[in-house]
Amino acid sequence: MQLTNRRYIGSKTKLLDWIFSEIKNNTQGKSFFDIFSGTGSIAERALSLYNKVIVNDILSSNKIIYEAFWGKEKINFCLINEYKNLFIALTNIEKENYFSENYGGKYFGLNDAKKIGYIREIIEENYKSKVLNKREFSILLASLIYSMDRIANTVGHYEAYRKISIKDDRFRFELIDLNDYQNKEIEIFQEDANSLAPKIYADIIFLDPPYNSRQYSRFYHVLENLVDWDKPELYGVALKPKPKNMSEYCRNGAAKVFDDLISNLKCKYIVVTYNNTYNSKSSSSQNKIKLEEIEKSLNKRGVTKIFESDYKFFNAGKTDLPNHKEYLFITEVKNEK
Repeated sequence: MQLTNRRYIGSKTKLLDWIFSEIKNNTQGKSFFDIFSGTGSIAERALSLYNKVIVNDILSSNKIIYEAFWGKEKINFCLINEYKNLFIALTNIEKENYFSENYGGKYFGLNDAKKIGYIREIIEENYKSKVLNKREFSILLASLIYSMDRIANTVGHYEAYRKISIKDDRFRFELIDLNDYQNKEIEIFQEDANSLAPKIYADIIFLDPPYNSRQYSRFYHVLENLVDWDKPELYGVALKPKPKNMSEYCRNGAAKVFDDLISNLKCKYIVVTYNNTYNSKSSSSQNKIKLEEIEKSLNKRGVTKIFESDYKFFNAGKTDLPNHKEYLFITEVKNEK
């Protein structure tokens, strides 16, 4: 399974060629900082172009995936394959576990949920006993995320499960496909973007922040719960834990937060993607930052060029935007920090 083989709202995978074509034609540099990394597809493409790539995302599930694909720690491939074979060979798990008790028969079939929870316990126990190092732990856990994502009873995210009859016994554990980036300098963070910005310099800083009220930590709460494995009490029909890692970019003060971030970036170029869902009929899809607010913040730092591309947006069924576009802003910074 490749890095981009995920169902994830706002993913820029299909726009990579366009985005990096404009970046290549309008910037120069050797280092690249993806400050809202999401699926990591932008960072993965950047790794083929720049000597140093820095990634950051507030979600634990995304950080684990970055560490799995790009971590520098040496791994024992024979050991990883032993676990793979063990997990593939699992048949009926009789005993219930935290994962199956909460998500079985809802987000996953009951037997599949038992397997997922059982595998998660094995990964945790072997990491705590130091049989697995951190990178090996991350690879197995990321592989579990990708494997279960293929059979989840959802519409592409985990905001809620579908109220339909679930097909069970579909889960199959597969390993992620690792590439060699040992010759690249890679730094991985899990911090609030505005707090991290003043601490990091890169020639090019790429921003794709959330622009509407959809909190990613709530959309992917099942994956976050699986990674953190604190086994909290869950609430409501959707079985969510208490809120954490909530983004200010999904609130009404997003424009001010964005302006603060832009003012503190340390770089030669700022690249921002933006989509025009401010006229959406769905309140959750409506942008919290207006196009002119983006321009105003960027123009404080330098000369800004704007590019646009037609692009199909995430649609939950309430919104119809036939003229939906993706915008790309590239600002050459004049007042470097």
